[in-house]
Amino acid sequence: TREHEIIQARREGRKVVGYIPGGYLPEEIVIAAGAIPIGLVRGGDHSAVELSSSYICRWFDSFCRAQIGYGISGLDPYYKLLDLLAIPITDNHTRAISDVLDYNTDIEIFPFGVPHMKEESAFRYYLHGVNKFKEKAEEITGTRISYSKLREAILLCNKERELIKKISMLRTSDPPPLSGKDFVALNHGSFVADKAFMIGLLESVVTKIEEDPLRIQKRPRILLTGSTLAMGDSTVVNLIEEAGGNIVIEEFAEGIRPYWENVSTGSDLLALLAEAYFMKRVPPAWFRPGRERLDFLIELVKRFKVDGVIWYQLMFRESYKTESYYFPKRLKEEASVPMLVLESDYDPSEAGPMQTRIETFIYNLGK
Repeated sequence: TREHEIIQARREGRKVVGYIPGGYLPEEIVIAAGAIPIGLVRGGDHSAVELSSSYICRWFDSFCRAQIGYGISGLDPYYKLLDLLAIPITDNHTRAISDVLDYNTDIEIFPFGVPHMKEESAFRYYLHGVNKFKEKAEEITGTRISYSKLREAILLCNKERELIKKISMLRTSDPPPLSGKDFVALNHGSFVADKAFMIGLLESVVTKIEEDPLRIQKRPRILLTGSTLAMGDSTVVNLIEEAGGNIVIEEFAEGIRPYWENVSTGSDLLALLAEAYFMKRVPPAWFRPGRERLDFLIELVKRFKVDGVIWYQLMFRESYKTESYYFPKRLKEEASVPMLVLESDYDPSEAGPMQTRIETFIYNLGK
């Protein structure tokens, strides 16, 4: 298993850097330092959320409370293997992970800020955080990150992103050549798997799809979007596919690796990393102004010939709850597509009502 591989690597002297998978931590820096990056992408577990209640009030996002539960209890074994936990502070919810784990565990925490506006001063601030993270990675590994090592790591991660994007774009066909469940599993795997192994796996998937695509039935095409889609949070994906929908594209702030933009290679690699991760990336709902992400969703609806949008937000992630009230009107006006809003606290009792609503929504799409 990957866990045992990492245990063996640590015995051989390699360091492990975990991070919250919100798309703002450049893995390339970790790889260039000779360490192992691990995206802490597990979620969907209500017991971890309940465990967090001894350390923080419930008015925080379910995924972030789950990370607190995992980190303190060790329910997620990757937390026990970390030499450093890097947490880009995107909002108060991720800040809660940083503060609570720093106070209640022995895990070394490295927080750095992510501004909410794409402007020059914000870019400089984010780049400063990236520089500080590079210095920290060098400190814990005892390895100087050279230009050549960083460039090599960028090219490696670019290859992974290119393959994920290629597989995703194949889903513009109708019917798609693989299920949404399978694509999400591949994307989630990229947060924890060895890069060389993951690239080999993705290449084999591309070959398999091109030579012998799955015979998926033509069904209503769904865009699944929201705040976080964690590994293990499979209820909504399973219910959509069981109800007769094909998930053909996803857009999430956390839990789904961004793959639309690659990192350029030039003289100032850290600045180019910051440009790709901060300026080029389609931002989450807490950025302002908030139009860029919603424009992107409309673009995805049209590009992937979507019949309906399912908006899946976690409880208390207020930025997404706010958008969920006014985006359906724009979606209807600009793309003539309906939207269903679902909210979760990772509670198993949600499955029944969620199933009824999803089945009704997809049934109406098929009329």
